[in-house]
Amino acid sequence: MVSVTSDGTIMVRRCFITLRPFRIFVVGIGFFTLCLLMTSFGGQFSATRLADSPFTMRAEVTGSPESRGVLRKMSYMLEVIMKRMDMLARLENSSELRKVDELAHYSLDSFQPAGLMEKIQAIAQNVSEISVKVDRILRNSHFNEKDSFSTFPGGRRDMCEVPKDPRFPDCAGKMEWMRSKWTSDPCYAFYGVDGTECSFLVYLSEVEWFCPELPWRNQTQAPPVLKPHPKKEAAFRLDLAPLLDLLGSGKESLIFMKKRIRRLASHWLLAARHLEERMKDTKKEQKQILVHIGFLTEESGDVFSPRVLKGGPLGEMVQWADILATLFMLGHSLKITVSVKDLQSALGVPPGRGSCPLTDPLHYDLIYTDYHGMQQMKHHMGISFKKYRCHVRVVDTFGTEPAYNHEEYATLHGFRTNWGYWNLHPQQFMTMFPHTPDNSFMGFVSEELNDTEKQFVKMNKVDNMAVVYGKEANMWKGKDNFLAILNKHMEIHGTVYYESQRPPEVPPFVKNHGLLPQSELQHLLKKAKLFIGFGFPYEGPAPLEAVANGCVYLQPRFNPPHSSLNHEFFRGKPTSREVSSQHPYMESYIGKPHVWTVDFNNLEEFEEALQSIMRTKVDPYLPFEYTCGGMLERIHVYIQNQDFCASTPMEANNTGKDTIPLPMLNNATVLVWPTNVSSPQVWPPPTSMQVWLSDPGLSCIETCQVHGRTCEPAFFRLINRKNAFQKLNVQCDSTEAEMNHLYPAVVETVHECYLQKEELLFSCAGHHEKYRRLCPCRDFRWGQVALCQDCL
Repeated sequence: MVSVTSDGTIMVRRCFITLRPFRIFVVGIGFFTLCLLMTSFGGQFSATRLADSPFTMRAEVTGSPESRGVLRKMSYMLEVIMKRMDMLARLENSSELRKVDELAHYSLDSFQPAGLMEKIQAIAQNVSEISVKVDRILRNSHFNEKDSFSTFPGGRRDMCEVPKDPRFPDCAGKMEWMRSKWTSDPCYAFYGVDGTECSFLVYLSEVEWFCPELPWRNQTQAPPVLKPHPKKEAAFRLDLAPLLDLLGSGKESLIFMKKRIRRLASHWLLAARHLEERMKDTKKEQKQILVHIGFLTEESGDVFSPRVLKGGPLGEMVQWADILATLFMLGHSLKITVSVKDLQSALGVPPGRGSCPLTDPLHYDLIYTDYHGMQQMKHHMGISFKKYRCHVRVVDTFGTEPAYNHEEYATLHGFRTNWGYWNLHPQQFMTMFPHTPDNSFMGFVSEELNDTEKQFVKMNKVDNMAVVYGKEANMWKGKDNFLAILNKHMEIHGTVYYESQRPPEVPPFVKNHGLLPQSELQHLLKKAKLFIGFGFPYEGPAPLEAVANGCVYLQPRFNPPHSSLNHEFFRGKPTSREVSSQHPYMESYIGKPHVWTVDFNNLEEFEEALQSIMRTKVDPYLPFEYTCGGMLERIHVYIQNQDFCASTPMEANNTGKDTIPLPMLNNATVLVWPTNVSSPQVWPPPTSMQVWLSDPGLSCIETCQVHGRTCEPAFFRLINRKNAFQKLNVQCDSTEAEMNHLYPAVVETVHECYLQKEELLFSCAGHHEKYRRLCPCRDFRWGQVALCQDCL
């Protein structure tokens, strides 16, 4: 028998009727492993034969109760092994080999007599690995003999009282939770929790932060300080081949992304060289970056990979391929994961289900992911997610407005959706198009033609050729009226996916090419005069690519605008944005002659637009922000300047004291930052700022656009004070600070002014008829709206 007595003695006692060589080997291996484990735990070990049997041994180990507890588990393992040997002995003398099934009642994996020596060796190896892991646990534990046990009050671990400290109001509640839930996750034991009051307190004060530091703990030895990784200069890379190796393979989505990166490699290389030349005297710190593409993981369903070859939505994969190329070309150190297992390994997730903090401090400066990935991170990082979420950048196609992002506010005011309430800084969300300045504009790239290619396109355009934006047959339903008019003037081409046995459900006068590879689609767009949208999908990359290849883009105007109030597609998305057309960016930032937006329900207006387009000559056009150079420039500036981990708590100043300079300009209708006054550590620089008061019912987005600028949410901190109203000659009979995504604002009819109480609710979006909002606007570079004139 194998047992551990109360004084720490381990007894191994067994007499065998028939002792075969391999069984001697098993017992020897087991006992030898047990000896190694005991000595690795810091105990004193000795073994002797007892007189009652030549095969009875006695081992004594001294050490902490924790060590003895672990050893009891090890002795149980050895006991199980020896019981298995008894069973095998009976099987050796019996033809009833079916009794092997009885072995399944034990905790070890079942094995057959054949190959027994290899199984035994595997068991010995596993036990050896366990010893290493247990040793790591003990080294990480807060309860070893030297550091912990001797410091408990009275030398007992069950005599701790919950401290009453008003700075830690959640301590008592967390202690109560630990009493009932400490066995719910193995990671608590990993940090030394053993069911005693003192272990709960040490964990909650030293691993988490819900309880104050305990005065009776041995604090003489300072915890080891992990040195941050040395800062390096980021050097532009001129070869994308290593990135393709990092990306891996196996999924159709990854194959698609790698093909795109290869196809645009020469464009990335040329853009990187140009930017490197422009920034040769600028310091560029290399960042450690984790990229986790959550929607490609098996846990999220990986719905995109099977649809890559069937015309499914590719916008997300286009954007992620360009993000990876951008980060890599800028010279940063990348780790790419597309599985939860790899994510756990990269983050250092402790064993268990993820309620505990990470085992080591996060060693990534930035983490780029999506909503699926963020949910996976929160689940597996436990409470560490709250600590490290400032490092996250969320690739978010349609954007997340502050009112939906703030969990408490969203819940109280009806803004809560399945996608919002993350309590991130709103600019941590990065969008495909710059439709809301509350978020950061990430973007993607479209292939840019050189001068020779542009001339070729202009010479080979077919003036009566149109390509329809719609790869799925259901997008063509209900469009017969204006398709008939289009067919009168132009030859219609489609790229609708279909299987050979099922022809697509499109009109017979449409020449359908099926789903085309990207190179063939580009060739088709270079010939076509018109690229026409049917209203869906919203804000995809294809219209931009069409205009870059010399097409005119014709799209429907929505009246009333589409939003979550009247259209199912937007319902549940964390935005109140009203979409006035299929592609608002194309309408607002490009416009005629390249983009025409008309009411498709007005067939007369639709036909007139067609005739005008056929007479119009346009050159290929691509905004700089959607070129490789524009994306490299923009993301570089973000990485070097955006820091959401270092922001200080915001305090609303309603005292009226002029704590910051906001002088009036001209007729007191606008405020600017003086050029002769040093600005605070804010990015973008405040010298690009103008402060305007909106008209009632207008958002700050609309107000800034009226003045030829864009709203800049980073400036709200500077103007969220009473003296900003005073300098604009606004009468404030009362000034209150409250949580409201429309504040700072004034109700002029009653002379009530309101300041923002919660920094995460600063929002350029949102309007109300009774409020005139205080709006911070900034200048921007033409073709690069995300950056101000002096931002590079």
